[in-house]
Formats: sequence, structure tokens, C-alpha cells
Amino acid sequence: MSVLIKNGRIITATDDYVADIFIDGEIIKAIGKNLNIPATQEIDASGMLIFPGGIDPHVHLDMPFMGTYSSDNYETGTRAALHGGTTTVIDFILQTQGKSLRSALNEWRSRAEGNAVGDYSFHMAVTDFNDETKKEIKEFIEQEGITSFKTFMAYKGALMIDDRQMIALMQEVKKQGGMVTVHATNGDIIDYLTAKHKSEGKLSPLYHYLSQPEVTEAEASSRFVDMAEYTGCPSYIVHMTCEGALNAVRDATRRNQKIFVETCIQYLVLDASLYENDFEGAKWVMSPPLREKKDQASLWAGINQGLVNVVATDHCPFKWEQKKLGEKDFSKIPNGHPAIEHRMELLYSEGVHKGKISLNKYVEVACTNPAKIFGMFPKKGTITIGSDADLVIFDPKAKHTISVDKHHMNVDYSSYEGWELTGKIKTVLLRGAVAIDNEKCLVEKGNGQFIKRNKVQGYI
Repeated sequence: MSVLIKNGRIITATDDYVADIFIDGEIIKAIGKNLNIPATQEIDASGMLIFPGGIDPHVHLDMPFMGTYSSDNYETGTRAALHGGTTTVIDFILQTQGKSLRSALNEWRSRAEGNAVGDYSFHMAVTDFNDETKKEIKEFIEQEGITSFKTFMAYKGALMIDDRQMIALMQEVKKQGGMVTVHATNGDIIDYLTAKHKSEGKLSPLYHYLSQPEVTEAEASSRFVDMAEYTGCPSYIVHMTCEGALNAVRDATRRNQKIFVETCIQYLVLDASLYENDFEGAKWVMSPPLREKKDQASLWAGINQGLVNVVATDHCPFKWEQKKLGEKDFSKIPNGHPAIEHRMELLYSEGVHKGKISLNKYVEVACTNPAKIFGMFPKKGTITIGSDADLVIFDPKAKHTISVDKHHMNVDYSSYEGWELTGKIKTVLLRGAVAIDNEKCLVEKGNGQFIKRNKVQGYI
């Protein structure tokens, strides 16, 4: 199959121009004005923007958590991602404490292979770093193409590692050419405040938020930054939410340190006032929780200052009946919210359309930086000759409304119900094939490929 896309306005992290794109097989073969090349299919993109396929490096599909599973599996989750212009996701494998990294990889592969509609890769979450686990790091990086290793500074007894393990992991990952990523919140303080609120009979979703004040994230981020500086390990903070945590990274630049930072779309557009809506606030119970308006301002500024490098989702959906597991106790509400389908359109409407970020910055944080940081560039994340033909044809003027009635995620409510957006995805190509066209998915489960990633460079 070959495809010729005519007259689109091509936007990359650095470029903005009108041209044609010729695709043969899975690869972009030519870009130029007035291309006269015979193709199996021709698409007129006049008046449209063309972005690289989005990359969401923070999703949780079919994940066991808090006595249940996230409600999107690899089929429904990657299909919804494609509808939203995200052609590649990176999911998190969770090591079971006492077991090997390899056993966890085998479990996650069994969920993904033959089921994914869009492309995917894995991070490896290390919850039990020991001499045996240490031996697996090199194998994962060099043989499996899994180059990033997630750590948790919270969830004691299940996911959390201590600072001793963190330092040892960082040293080994640096040696082998990988990256350490972190959920940076102070688990001990959170556990204390959670128990305190519960003992006082304060059980509504509001107290999930009040059990994780800004200091819990700021302190842990600062501690992680210091450990990264000491070890020299390329490091990345996931789902940053607040001014205090960003200031820890800002301070690190004074000693010429580079820490990669990810925020998520919800932290840019939603705030903690949603927790005041009685149990309805459970829809937005996630960790870290939503913050304040001043934190939104800091994160948008951080994007423009180059301190915040990626906008992801932390997509971890649960149906309403699952959320109701915590109806009488906020600590039992499964943490997470659905956003995999809305990231690209929300970021355009709230960011580009409202003048907070440029078109080039939009592509940088949604597509290109994730590809560069996680070893997929220039195969993914850009529009250039030789790259995978992962493309989004986008109507910048179309207006539409988000609703549970229209989304494709396997969840029975929307965290953005009634939001009116400007800018809509029209067509999505994945490796040269039209995957989404006018809200119809044209590819089947099993179409998605696992993407092996290169060693981390430690800079972008």
C-alpha cells in the first residue's frame, strides 16, 4: 500500500510548512511540494494540520491494582488511544515482590501480544531490587529493548523501594545505559495522614486529596533529584503535579543538572475543587491528586521554560462500580482516571488554541520528546523521510464536545463530560495504514507492534 497526503500543514517540534507526504509501506518516503507520485490512496489535507503520531509514555492497561483491574485492556485502550491521535503507548510492567523481572514481563506480554491495536512498549517497574534483579537489568536493556525502570517512593509493602535500593538501582541502570523513572511522593507521610483522617471519620474523596499535600510530592522529588545527581543516572519524574516539585527540578538546574519531567493533561486543566463534590469526586481520585490553580500556572510555565518535557495521561480507568469500592472509605477507591483518548485534543484546545503553548511546543511535548527520551526517535515522534508513517491529520477549527456517549475507552463515565473543545482529529495513520478515519477504526486487534527501544542518551 502507498498513500499520498496532499497539501497539509506539517508541524514538527521545529518545523511548520505546507507540503505533500508520500508513504510506501510503513515508512515516509518523500516530502515535498506538489509531489506527483502514483499512490494506492490519496488524501487531501488542505486546511488541516499534520502532526506526528502522539506518544503517551504513561498508561496502565489491564493492570492489577487495589483488588481490581484497570478497565481498559490492550485492545480497548490502544484503540481508544488511536481515536485520540496517540499511535504509541508505553505501559508499566509491575514486578511482584519476591519474583523476577522476567516473570512480570511474561505476564504483561501475554496480555498485550495479539491484542494491541496500536503500537506499544514497556517500562519495567522494579519493586524488589536485589542481587538477582540486578542481573536482569542488562538483559532487559540489550535484548528486550526495555530501557526504562520505574520506581515508587510510595505504596509501602507492595510497590515502594527504599533509598538504599534506589541508589543501587540507579548505579546499575546508568552502567547499562538505561533510565530510572519515579513516582515521587513521600509514602510514609501519606500513610500517616491517611490513617489520621480515617481515625477521625473523614472518609470522603476530599480526604484522599488532603492526605497527599504538596509537601509529600515536593520532598520526594527533591530527594530523588539529589540521588540522581549523586549517581549520574538519567532520571525522569512521572506525573508531576505541583509548583513545589517543579521548584526542586528548577533548583537542580543551578548545579547544571538535567532531570526529565512529565506532567499529565489532567494536572494542566483540572483542579482540586472537584473533590468537594461528595462521592462524585471519586472520578478524579488518582495519585498524586489534582492540585490548585497556581500549580496549573507553574506547569504551563514549566513547559515553555523547557523544565516540563512531556505531557502524558497516567491513563488508569476504572468503571463506576469499581470506584464505589471506596464509597465508605476514600483509601479503597481505585486510583486513576481515563484520559488516553483525550490528551491530544485537550492539549491542543487548552494549550495551543488558548495561546498557552505554540504548535511546535505541542508536538514537542506530546510526540517528539517522549520518542527522544525513551529511545524511539526518529523512528517515532517526528515527520521525516525514513520515519514510521505515524501521522495525525487534524482539523484546527472543528468544535466538538467530550462525552461518555462518544468516547471509545472502556469506562462508563467521562472525567471531562461536557467539555467543549476546538480542534479535532480527522484521520490517523499507523505505520502507513489508515487506522482511524472520521471516528471509525479501520484496523483490528493484533495490529499493534511491540517497539524495542534504544539505550538512553540522557539528553534531548
